[in-house]
Amino acid sequence: MSKSKVETPSWDVLNQSAPSPITERQLGINRRYFFGKSATGIGGAALAALLGKESRAEGGKASSQLSAGDQGALPGLPHFAPKAKRVIYLFQNGAPTHVDLFDYKPAIPKLHGQPIPDSYIGGKRFSTMTGQANGKLMLAPVEPFSQHGQSGAWVSAFMPYTAGIVDDICFIKSMQTEAVNHAPAISFLLSGAEIPGRPTMGAWLNYGLGSPVEDLPGFVVMTSVSKGTSCGQIFYDFYWGSGFLPSRFQGTKFRGSRNPVLYLNNPEGMPRELRRSMLDDLAALNEIKFQQAGDPEIQTRIAQYEMAYQMQTSVPELTDFSDEPQHVLDMYGPGVQEPGSFAYNCLMARRLAERGVPFVQCMHAGWDQHNSLTTELYNQCRDTDQPSAALVQDLKMRGMLDDTLVIWGGEFGRTPFIQGKLDNRPRWGRDHHPYAFTIWMAGGGVKQGITYGASDELAFNAVEDKVHVHDLQATLFHLLGIDHKRLTYRFQGRYFRLTDVHGEVVHDIIS
Repeated sequence: MSKSKVETPSWDVLNQSAPSPITERQLGINRRYFFGKSATGIGGAALAALLGKESRAEGGKASSQLSAGDQGALPGLPHFAPKAKRVIYLFQNGAPTHVDLFDYKPAIPKLHGQPIPDSYIGGKRFSTMTGQANGKLMLAPVEPFSQHGQSGAWVSAFMPYTAGIVDDICFIKSMQTEAVNHAPAISFLLSGAEIPGRPTMGAWLNYGLGSPVEDLPGFVVMTSVSKGTSCGQIFYDFYWGSGFLPSRFQGTKFRGSRNPVLYLNNPEGMPRELRRSMLDDLAALNEIKFQQAGDPEIQTRIAQYEMAYQMQTSVPELTDFSDEPQHVLDMYGPGVQEPGSFAYNCLMARRLAERGVPFVQCMHAGWDQHNSLTTELYNQCRDTDQPSAALVQDLKMRGMLDDTLVIWGGEFGRTPFIQGKLDNRPRWGRDHHPYAFTIWMAGGGVKQGITYGASDELAFNAVEDKVHVHDLQATLFHLLGIDHKRLTYRFQGRYFRLTDVHGEVVHDIIS
């Protein structure tokens, strides 16, 4: 009797049943993990790049390495020649009012005090603070607009310094988003999802493109708020989080003080050579544990220890402004010497970019003017207008603007109608508005002196060349040489990307 032939099941057949959690994890191994666990020589490449030249010069004895890959780009990245090498995002938490700052509409003053037509309101979502009692009366801009520069861009009297650089920047006046409240909208703009837990754009770039800098983080965050503001905006850590990416790619938050990073200094009595030797031994132990467990957070621990060691010398030098000419300090305004101010953070952003840091996120809270357009809006513009313009001018003077992308804007805009009572001028305000808002960009391959897109005659809806949040993200990635559809990460059985499942590059603003 002939024996029946036993066939080995194909991969597709084997794959029909749901894999075990262990198998699922093995299937989800990414390139960095593969190289970390592969045969002799490959798995050791990370630590040496992190330990760097100083470790070898000081006789560091850690023999394993994390791979130059942790500081460099993923294989195949960038996908094409980038126009920008670095990004400085001047994020204005709380939503600057496009109606009062940049989006000039002659029809609005003519309708001041009249109800906005129902055709604009129907089917629209607003925050619960809008209310219904006031009939949504139109509110004219608080300060007058005028045209500036050769481009003739309209800018409010609130922003005289930005008005002076309009020929260097690109206004996008047709931005749209999907969220109507602050935290979800900020999360959506920075991570592509309203619910926290996704990697932010700085983390994606840190993961995909790496960093050319060994002694500073590749993604730095600084926060500020105007003094005396009543705004209760909170800076949540997920605004610069790494989500499901290994945590070594998250943003490093610099505190608003002369000592921006805690615990960098060696304890009293510990010489630098002893610290170096201790870190080498600790890295070797962690590398053994990584080979056993394969947990990427062990690599994060190695990287954090080493980065802290390198920052012992780089951070004090970074925060020492004594080498800045007085005319440069004056350009940023009177708050530039005050740690934690927006002006100080803008100059720090330039110094970080100058040292090669790829992504700097400066977040300034206080723009949530529900009842303070005639009071606190003045403070916000006073504290941010001059430093923002100075940063662009400073980068331009140093020949850095061409390959440094500067972005200014918030999570949404504000309504063209008033929130509150029209007869109470000291308490004038505007509510959240996701249907049209304005941002501006400069440098990094973006066309200069143009306005892209438009809202309708009441600055209510984006009607021309609409730019969704995912379109902005796709365009930012494109300027950095990344195809946003191809930079993905597999998590829980799905490949994720910053732009989720859509987003188109806005080629018309690219030079």
